[in-house]
Amino acid sequence: MSTRVLIVDDHAMFRAGVRAELSASPLVEVVAEAEDVDTAVAAVAAHQPEVVLLDVHLPGGGGAEVMRRTGPSSTRFLALSVSDAAEDVIGTIRAGARGYVTKTITGPELADAIVRVAGGDAVFSPRLAGFVLDAFAGTIEVAAVDEDLDRLTEREREVMRLIARGYSYKEVAGELFISVKTVETHMSAVLRKLQLSSRHELTRWASDRRLL
Repeated sequence: MSTRVLIVDDHAMFRAGVRAELSASPLVEVVAEAEDVDTAVAAVAAHQPEVVLLDVHLPGGGGAEVMRRTGPSSTRFLALSVSDAAEDVIGTIRAGARGYVTKTITGPELADAIVRVAGGDAVFSPRLAGFVLDAFAGTIEVAAVDEDLDRLTEREREVMRLIARGYSYKEVAGELFISVKTVETHMSAVLRKLQLSSRHELTRWASDRRLL
């Protein structure tokens, strides 16, 4: 029996890519897709998937809101996100996800992760497992989102983290499935809201807050 999966992501092109990758595996059956919190909650109720493949940042409240509104159920959640920031990983696990993998994962690896989560295992990309262990052991402090970060939209946060890590505008556009012009617009908004003047200052700002 294949594991029944719901794909939740606000980018249609990315959902199509994930569906195509998973269709090559006999272990997984994609039963539906959703693009935001409301459609995700409705799809979980309608299709009763065993696993929800969930983006962390979604219109309408994010992946944590999907889990909150779904409530207790047999469905398990596996986060699949471009973000590998500690605050996103820990926040998502605390909200109820059974695992967290980044979008650099291969199709076969993702299919295996889905099956393992359906079976009750916790699954993390290698680097992220350390965040979780350290946070719950109390050896690192996962700070609450500060006022500056709270001024940014979800998309601006994604752009900010990638730019701060040294990605070019073109690379960010490819990673997030948006145009270079849109990246430039988001970047201008980020610098304005954070009262920063350069990429170098942004990198230092993000590093100080352990967002890289």
